[in-house]
Amino acid sequence: MIRISEMANLDVINLADGSIMGLIDDLEIDLKSGKVTGVIIPYDHGFWSFISGGSEHVVPWKNIVKIGDDVILVDCKEGGKAGVKRE
Repeated sequence: MIRISEMANLDVINLADGSIMGLIDDLEIDLKSGKVTGVIIPYDHGFWSFISGGSEHVVPWKNIVKIGDDVILVDCKEGGKAGVKRE
């Protein structure tokens, strides 16, 4: 078992291209079922993203391959900053 606070400190690595997607900022939860449906990763951590609101990527939970001690491995075939991009 892992806590959300522990997941937030792990790098998310995309196995499709080896890219580091970033750190998990939040989770998406289906309120009806109570299940986690995805993880939210901010696209940019810089100062200007705070001013502009930034954007985020939602990696579906089904794309998570392994949650390890040091990293979270995901398989997003689209590459790089995969998942659903939201402005």
